[in-house]
Amino acid sequence: MKDERPDFDLTRLLAERGAERYELHTRHLNHQLPRMLHTLGFDKVYERAEGAYFWDAEGNDYLDMLAGFGVMGLGRHHPVVRRALHDVLDASLADLTRFDCQPLPGLLAEKLLAHSPHLDRVFFGNSGTEAIETALKFARYATGRPRILYCDHAFHGLTAGSLSVNGEKGFRDGFAPLLPDTAIALGDLDALRRELKRGDVAGLVVEPIQGKGVHAPPPGFLREAQELLHRHKAVLIADEVQTGLGRTGDFYAYQHEEGVEPDLLCVAKALSGGYVPVGATLGRDWIFKRVYSSMDRVLVHSASFGSNAQAMAAGLAVLDVMEQEETVANARRTGDLLRERLTALVGRYELLHEVRGRGLMTGIEFGRPSSLKLRSRWAMLQAARKGLFAQMVVVPLLQKHRILTQVSGDHLEVIKLIPPLVIGEPEVDRFVTAFTAVMDDAHSGGGLMWDFGRTLVKQAVAHR
Repeated sequence: MKDERPDFDLTRLLAERGAERYELHTRHLNHQLPRMLHTLGFDKVYERAEGAYFWDAEGNDYLDMLAGFGVMGLGRHHPVVRRALHDVLDASLADLTRFDCQPLPGLLAEKLLAHSPHLDRVFFGNSGTEAIETALKFARYATGRPRILYCDHAFHGLTAGSLSVNGEKGFRDGFAPLLPDTAIALGDLDALRRELKRGDVAGLVVEPIQGKGVHAPPPGFLREAQELLHRHKAVLIADEVQTGLGRTGDFYAYQHEEGVEPDLLCVAKALSGGYVPVGATLGRDWIFKRVYSSMDRVLVHSASFGSNAQAMAAGLAVLDVMEQEETVANARRTGDLLRERLTALVGRYELLHEVRGRGLMTGIEFGRPSSLKLRSRWAMLQAARKGLFAQMVVVPLLQKHRILTQVSGDHLEVIKLIPPLVIGEPEVDRFVTAFTAVMDDAHSGGGLMWDFGRTLVKQAVAHR
């Protein structure tokens, strides 16, 4: 008898159950996420998205200056990436047989390596943290040494290995013991020398620009660190999971410093096109050949979904779009304009201390004001929890001006802007206009912004 079960209808399912989104998360997923969103008034219902914008059910548009933590490098639903995914699904490829060599992984590896010609081979995984895990394993095996150095305030992922090189104590608490790794201050060459002299260091993993706080190392640090590492038979690992693929105005952020050639390079996020998770670890030939030294070791490091056709198709489409639409040049040009406009406000607002970054990766840092009235209010926030003022700025940017941003890290008075790389002058105008209005409100000493600040203080104190 013919099965009378109706076809699966995703559109109908969303129409029938979509309104339950926050309740479903509260019952079945991370229950603190909806709680946090309700508290901040971020519990929006976005109906659709395109490019650098979301729309709610009433048709209001929201400017995305977060890009899914950097995943949406080309914005949402780029037509070329969508078409590539339709094409690869329609092709009905014999994907993930595990015992053949499909062309798409080789083609994507070839395209990626063209942007780092000193590197030779690629391993494809499924995320940024997997790319870091791969680099840690490869560095240890290739050098025969156990210890990896990392920098204070670094973020390299949250799986057990990448957590071992995470510079944020809050993420590490409760998950010990971790791998035997050691932190140094970003830019501290003397500390690097001291650790290398112990003879057990496999490598240094570093973000060319740290995502937490948007801090770049001092000029020359990466090049000198590379020389020290190589002198001691260790390797340089560049974490470009967020900074790679044009984010900083060059294809890779390490390319801002002449003479830097990482031995291992990790990318992810924007390579996905915002659709299919993917991570990639690029490396030198000698490292890969030591890891995969014989046929017996052919599967010594692998990933079940690594190199899948959908991810490879998305990555190839992303790189083609970046080339055709000159995405990297746009990131450099638009990022310079954004920082120029924001830097001009530093002298105007005593709460605004610094604007920094490269390309479309910008940090806006707030600090202690000089006037007595604002200083007392600042002290109230700091006593409750550092980072509350930055959150006070983020909330009205969304609530009043429909612009999505983020605080750059726990206990930081820094907002990080990592918008899609396709934004232009209209989006810069919109953000700067809104940010100016929020800062005007903050410096007036009254209004809803400080009322919300008092609410945040009460909640921070209650959760101690």
